[in-house]
Amino acid sequence: MATQSSENVQMESKSRNVHDIDPALQTEHQHHHTHHHHTAFAQQGHEEVAYTNDTSFEKGVVPEPTPLDHGIHSHSNSDDDAEAGKSQSPARSWARRIKKYRRPIAHAVVWLLFTGWWIASLVLHRHDMNWIIPFLLYLAITLRIIFFYVPISIVTRPMYFTWSHTARPIVSFIPEKLRIPAGALVCIAVILIGAFASPTGPGNNRGDRAVSLFGLAVFLFLLYLTSRNRSKILWHTVIVGMLVQFLVALFVLRSGAGYDIFNFVATLARDLLGFSSDGVVFLTAQDFYDLKTPITPSSWFLITTTPAIIFFVSVVQLFYYFGVLQWFITKFAVFFFWSMRVSGAEAVVAAASPFIGQGESAMLVRPFVEHMTLAEIHQVMTSGFATIAGSVLIAYIAMGVSSQALVSSCVMSIPASLACSKIRWPEEEESLTAGRVVIPDNEEHKAENALHAFSAAAWLGLKIAAMMASTLLCIISLIGLANGLLTWWGRYLNINDPPLTLELILGYICYPIAFLLGVSRDNDDLLKVGQLIGLKVISNEFVAYKDLTTDAAYANLSDRSRLIVTYALCGFANIGSLGNQIGVLAQVSPGRNADISRVALSAMITGALSTFTSAAIAGMLITDEKMYISSSTA
Repeated sequence: MATQSSENVQMESKSRNVHDIDPALQTEHQHHHTHHHHTAFAQQGHEEVAYTNDTSFEKGVVPEPTPLDHGIHSHSNSDDDAEAGKSQSPARSWARRIKKYRRPIAHAVVWLLFTGWWIASLVLHRHDMNWIIPFLLYLAITLRIIFFYVPISIVTRPMYFTWSHTARPIVSFIPEKLRIPAGALVCIAVILIGAFASPTGPGNNRGDRAVSLFGLAVFLFLLYLTSRNRSKILWHTVIVGMLVQFLVALFVLRSGAGYDIFNFVATLARDLLGFSSDGVVFLTAQDFYDLKTPITPSSWFLITTTPAIIFFVSVVQLFYYFGVLQWFITKFAVFFFWSMRVSGAEAVVAAASPFIGQGESAMLVRPFVEHMTLAEIHQVMTSGFATIAGSVLIAYIAMGVSSQALVSSCVMSIPASLACSKIRWPEEEESLTAGRVVIPDNEEHKAENALHAFSAAAWLGLKIAAMMASTLLCIISLIGLANGLLTWWGRYLNINDPPLTLELILGYICYPIAFLLGVSRDNDDLLKVGQLIGLKVISNEFVAYKDLTTDAAYANLSDRSRLIVTYALCGFANIGSLGNQIGVLAQVSPGRNADISRVALSAMITGALSTFTSAAIAGMLITDEKMYISSSTA
């Protein structure tokens, strides 16, 4: 009897201990789902959960976490699941299925739409070449949709295998100490052959090209001479950067395919301007827009350029909302990260600057700014100074500047800014983003839907356009005031023909730069190009491009000089942008304000020299300048 009593007590004790355990801690009640950091060992149901040491994902881009609903986890009790399944209505079940497969359905619809469009264009234009552009667009969309479901490693692995079994074995035969000199010799040989192995023409002889080559060497030597630490320069980055910059220019300025591609991109940009005029006509009137006067409203900056900027900013933000812009930036960044051995943050900002501008590109790596090295901050600012944003690119095309030169200069500025910055301010610290490319999501300013993104961007575009218009008004008025005072002062010194102006002073100061770029030495082209370069540095490139396209004093510039100065002015390296960059980065990371101010002036000068290297390379490669000048005014 006592034994039976003790057994009852033990059973009651066990039962009480079991009920005292939190059900959420029992193994059978634990949920099972995929975590990005769980190993395969943990996914097989083992009690010990192990985490992977490698937190870098494919291409270094962190994927979005899988959304988890802890209220509907799969439990071991199949009866509960059956009852829950019975309680769901058919309509709700279908809604969940549609929600689950909404992305594949949307992709299928888009693919079928473009497939039909391409087939129709192929049938209707089978006897001419007008089916090529629809085919290329259809191919790009098809590949993008395929790689949503198929890992891109099926393409990258064969490429890596081919590279490992061709280039690397060849490089391994070269002693390590001779690899950098060998790479430099290859780069120099490519530049020399590309510059001098093409036919010459009037105003474009080998002597002019030799001057541009000498100027390129002088610009790089100045960066080396003023380098912060010459022993720390990573020459691999410099050599690859200059080689890629030259190859892009060679492709654009010497090959028919390169010209056609960039001309196609520039044509699309010009066509985009036409759509903004529809909104202008609605806000005013068609009769007003087409008013036949000596200066029509359609030639006004306020009527043509500012609406184009507002519209373009809205379109870009829409692409950003759908992830298209991030995808392109990531591909560019991965290439430069892999080929030039820069940090992930530097690659992202350099790749993004020609598309979205100097301030917005820094916002892409906002979480890392606080932890950047001085060399990285210098590079981020240099990338912003060495190029222009897409919004002002549209404005310059509307003003009549050569669109092919502008687009190609923006692409050339990416490797140029990386190479020049690493000469002037080499890396001396350990970077947080070394070895990976990461573009964090900006949850703070994330739009709720496409309409929200487009409408918010319209307000942003209005602010950008208003800021540009007001800045131009103040700068041009200030230059007019300075010229009035200088002319009044110069009259007492008998400086009357030409009158003493700010442009005249800057022209003589920047005269050596114009000579080193290879500008034509006839008809005072050196002085006039020097004036435009100086005007751009102290004011901005907007004022310089305006004078280039509208001022009668520059109407007789030779085609060679006009094309070279178009490249030389294509950058944000001016005093106004200096304050803008300091303000943006200081706002992103207030704790680094002193470091940002410390490197800002050096970054601006380096950005200007990066743009000058592109102009010098253009002076070495152009063979038919008139083709680019005439296409810009078409």
